[in-house]
Amino acid sequence: MAFLLKSSVASHFRQTTKNDSLSLTRRQFHVEPGAREKALLAGDPSLRRFKSHKKGVMAIKRLREVLTVVVIAGCCYEIGVKAMMREEARAQAKA
Repeated sequence: MAFLLKSSVASHFRQTTKNDSLSLTRRQFHVEPGAREKALLAGDPSLRRFKSHKKGVMAIKRLREVLTVVVIAGCCYEIGVKAMMREEARAQAKA
């Protein structure tokens, strides 16, 4: 099994170190976007009125994160209380 791992790793490194045209075509070079792509990426003035929802979305996300932390802390607290009560019950049962 180790032999197969060694041979596959070695073959992978041999394949990646080749400097042929095939390995060069796999690399993606930056190409400046054309006029159509720039027009698609430009801001649309008719959609500006919908941009204000971002603050509300961020507030809801923040609230969700806070509530998640509170719920997890509450669960941990309950687990700790139950464990302490169980230990006290065992101590009383032994006494």
